[in-house]
Amino acid sequence: MNSIKLLADYENDGVVLVPQFLSADEVASVRAELDRYIRDDLAAQPLDARTFEKDEKTVRNLWRLEKYNPWFLALGEREDIKALIAPLVHGEPVLVGVETFNKPARIGSGVPYHQDNAYFCQTPPDMLTVWIAIDAVTQANGPVFFVKGSHKGGMQPTKPSGVRGNSIGMAKPSNVPLSEQFCGLLEPGDATIHQCETIHHSAPNTTDHSRLGLLLVYRGSHTQTDPQLKQAYAAAVAATPPA
Repeated sequence: MNSIKLLADYENDGVVLVPQFLSADEVASVRAELDRYIRDDLAAQPLDARTFEKDEKTVRNLWRLEKYNPWFLALGEREDIKALIAPLVHGEPVLVGVETFNKPARIGSGVPYHQDNAYFCQTPPDMLTVWIAIDAVTQANGPVFFVKGSHKGGMQPTKPSGVRGNSIGMAKPSNVPLSEQFCGLLEPGDATIHQCETIHHSAPNTTDHSRLGLLLVYRGSHTQTDPQLKQAYAAAVAATPPA
């Protein structure tokens, strides 16, 4: 993509679509390593490595893959990816997290309206998420909807959501109609990049097709933790532990 247009669109809308962020071969490698990690390694990892769906056995999220899996750490530290991210975070990119939102077929839970910085708690909000489709994301299987330009309004009031894995949401959902929101419909390998204060959400997956996404999270090296945001997040996690 044209890097100047990418930056302009990102700063204006708070979200951009990057087609073919990963190649088909890279997507296949991601899928294979996730399958192997879940099969061979996950049971031995600490509880903070995953969140299950309500059936208590199907993985909803994998957390901290950069900590528990060298393969995903290497992916997140790739110089070509960090070079793309650097202008968007206004400085040196620091890999903060590699995680998944699995949204498995038929039982994948939804994500309430939220802003990521309610979890990240960084100031200034020079932090973002690269959301990479490993499965196709359709209108039916729980795509992410983004409220364009909402990052310009700063952080909105929050409340505990009661949703495991997404424990803090917005006190009031956005009043922007769904038809006017940006829907992240993606082919495998496509990605969206969204700023940490862009409002977004997704519906449950009731289809027979999984909607696996791999997320790379970066901040600018100059950001710092905001104590007030951190306090609100800690209270939400206490009310709804992520595991």
